[in-house]
Amino acid sequence: MGRLKRSVLRVALWLVACGALAGPVPIRIGVQAALTGGSSPMGVSMRNGIQLAVEEINASGGLLGRPLQLVERDDAGSPQQGVRAAEELVRLGRVVAVVGLVNSGVALASQPVYQAARLPVMIAVATVPELTRRYAGSTRNYMFRVAAADDLQAPLIVREALSAGYRRLAIFSDTTDYGREGAEGLVRALRQQGLRPVYQARFSLGERDMTGALAAARSTGAEAILTYAIGPELAAVANDADRLDWKVPLIGSWTLSMSNFIDNAGPNAEGARMVQSFLQDTHTPRGQAFVQAYLGRYHVRRIPSPVSAAQGYDAMLLLAAAIRQAGSTAPTAVVAALENLRQPVEGAITTYLRPFTSGDHEAIELSVPTIGRIEHGRIVPARMH
Repeated sequence: MGRLKRSVLRVALWLVACGALAGPVPIRIGVQAALTGGSSPMGVSMRNGIQLAVEEINASGGLLGRPLQLVERDDAGSPQQGVRAAEELVRLGRVVAVVGLVNSGVALASQPVYQAARLPVMIAVATVPELTRRYAGSTRNYMFRVAAADDLQAPLIVREALSAGYRRLAIFSDTTDYGREGAEGLVRALRQQGLRPVYQARFSLGERDMTGALAAARSTGAEAILTYAIGPELAAVANDADRLDWKVPLIGSWTLSMSNFIDNAGPNAEGARMVQSFLQDTHTPRGQAFVQAYLGRYHVRRIPSPVSAAQGYDAMLLLAAAIRQAGSTAPTAVVAALENLRQPVEGAITTYLRPFTSGDHEAIELSVPTIGRIEHGRIVPARMH
């Protein structure tokens, strides 16, 4: 090999080592999700929705001339693991923003890490109202949400129950922050209607024997059960009610649509009603395109949690729109753009027109949610009363 060729080769190798010939540096987006454990149908669906959005964005040229790259961390639905996941994304992940957060308790524990690091966070599943309001008085609030907050869901749940003619209502909720906040919201919504729950049951994650609480609720003359929990425990409620031969309606938050409720409860899940921001059996062209893309990309016939998937997808699209508008990944510029998005963003759930302001970081409004009903193992639209 001649001296000139060796020199050229050395320069080329040096450039590769420095990254000069490796193409544009990716924009790294963190994803914190419950990818294992009882909340995994939500976490995996959300992560997959985020991935779909990133693949679409990269296929059209990326952002600011750079591809997007996801950096994932599994928090397994544990607040302690959630804090570790957040710290890893902040310190080691070199991410410019985060999309995710499934469980409300995990999100409450994790978000101080992100706020202190001044990282924009798009909450795509967790619903406790405090999540977007804890830092509302700060110079910058880095928390945004694309999910129906609990103070929006609870009145819809109560309205559905009352419209069906039920007035003696029991509340079954888990002991997580999600269950506690949701149950309190249901009590407030009932109070606004001049009612009180006839019975309240609270149970820990992993509880599988609900017979005692169900028997107590039935003895009060409860006509329906309002729920705030996640799939495995909700299935225990439905299955134990069947063992007691109590055909009691279940009406609750969106988590009644989780696949591990529908599958574990089987026929006992039929007829359960829940608040939904998105249905797999959607009739909008954009929503149908998203569902078909999801089913084809992940080779499934049913999205484990359509709500989580669509919210993750839309949250990523909104974040991308903000980065594009800002012309930068600088956190303050991205937050300012999110609070004043000038162009509509067409998502799977809806078309977002200035979804956020400096004083309101909630993208899902009252006009978006509907009521779904389980029918033959699928979530179908239920007529709003």
